[in-house]
Amino acid sequence: MKEYLKILILSAVFIFIPSHLLAAPLPSANINIGLGTSNNPQDLAATLQIMALLTILSLAPAILIMTTAFIRIVVVLSFLRNALSIQNAPPSQVIIALALFLTFYIMAPYWGEANQNGLQPYLNGEISQTEAVNNVAAPLREFMFKQTREADIALFVNLSQAERPETQEDVSTFTLIPAFIISELKTAFQLGFMIYIPFIVIDMIVASTLMSMGMMMLPPTMISLPFKVLLFVMVDGWHLLINSLIVSFK
Repeated sequence: MKEYLKILILSAVFIFIPSHLLAAPLPSANINIGLGTSNNPQDLAATLQIMALLTILSLAPAILIMTTAFIRIVVVLSFLRNALSIQNAPPSQVIIALALFLTFYIMAPYWGEANQNGLQPYLNGEISQTEAVNNVAAPLREFMFKQTREADIALFVNLSQAERPETQEDVSTFTLIPAFIISELKTAFQLGFMIYIPFIVIDMIVASTLMSMGMMMLPPTMISLPFKVLLFVMVDGWHLLINSLIVSFK
């Protein structure tokens, strides 16, 4: 997991820091914090590079949400909890942890490719920073392109008034990411709707039965809850849900 987190952070740095800053030599690990004057423009460039790096590190959780499978997984799991009418089971911490580990599982091939083709060669001094940027960003962009609808990409291209891209390489990362996010939200809502259907049927049956028996004051949710939990357990709901989520990314 530590290796995945290192790849994620460095990938975020390569994606969001402009290439002309990455082209500058990195400062040494011996950093002294202080104020002073300097006539060397490279000192200012190194300072700005460090500030940009610290900013990217502080945004690492948001980058994890924006560019990976986390969005779809956590939204679908939230739909499931609401469909079962259970507000605190499983707890939010469990849902976030499950979504996080499923994200690591799904993104492992892409992060592994980024590590093998971009990060490790760069750390070994075999390629330049510009080549490392392209090699690290390529598998992440490939994943996002697979999950993003063309209509969503066209939306942000038109809003930016940019030229129509001929190939995927012509689409900038800053256009791809918001298109990927809204595509993931749409897919997650579609899966959530399918999850709701069987539980809504149970609610309707229970509500109609209680109304026909004249039990107007008894909340239907209280009666339907154990039936919905029983149905979810009998069909091995967690297995079906996780399998459907992972297959949806193939």
